[in-house]
Amino acid sequence: PPESEAIVINNVSLSLQPGTVTGIIGPSGCGKSTLVRAIVGVWPTFRGAVRYDGANIDNWDSGKLGPNIGYMPQDVELFSGSVAQNICRFQEIEPEEIVAAAKKAGVHELVLHLPNGYDTNIGIGGQALSGGQRQRLALARALYKMPQVIVLDEPNSNLDAAGEKALAEAILSAKEGGATVVVVSHRPSLLASTDNIAVLNHGKLIKFGPREQVLNELGGGRANPVPSSTPTPANR
Repeated sequence: PPESEAIVINNVSLSLQPGTVTGIIGPSGCGKSTLVRAIVGVWPTFRGAVRYDGANIDNWDSGKLGPNIGYMPQDVELFSGSVAQNICRFQEIEPEEIVAAAKKAGVHELVLHLPNGYDTNIGIGGQALSGGQRQRLALARALYKMPQVIVLDEPNSNLDAAGEKALAEAILSAKEGGATVVVVSHRPSLLASTDNIAVLNHGKLIKFGPREQVLNELGGGRANPVPSSTPTPANR
């Protein structure tokens, strides 16, 4: 991590394909959020590389790569401005695209009930919204114009049943649209949407493969069990 000399993720190698959903699970503090921050380029790698279509992420023009990556961090960050501005990442406002993203995230009806709809100013950090509302709005931002890569870090931590249903439908829609989707979560309801699961422990990849196979190996299809010791990393 920035301003730290500690190696949090080590010897992790994954190849993720378009039209697939990969779930990342593991105990608290095992490096899940660090891994996805590296995937989207928020944190640079000390060694090794993150590649898109074979090219190192550092070699891509950020202005061209950015719109093709949708990222929803675990700690949602919204900015002072309107709902519409936050969804479109403060770029040129395209109403149809903004509404489409909001509908995919299941937040459209909620926005319509705000004082000024999509023009409502949400305040610094989205303080005018509840935790669940902020999370849905951040999901809409991640889905804006349906990027080719969508990375969601604990996207359902503050969602109610309706929000979780909208999230699962959004993930399925992105998958069907050919996006590469990465989701950090432990909830079985969300892991059911995944094709593959990567298991981290102590910063290492200990399992990676088809969802049912990995979950069965961890404990009869349950999502939570992760060995306390560190087995040999998966050979991938």
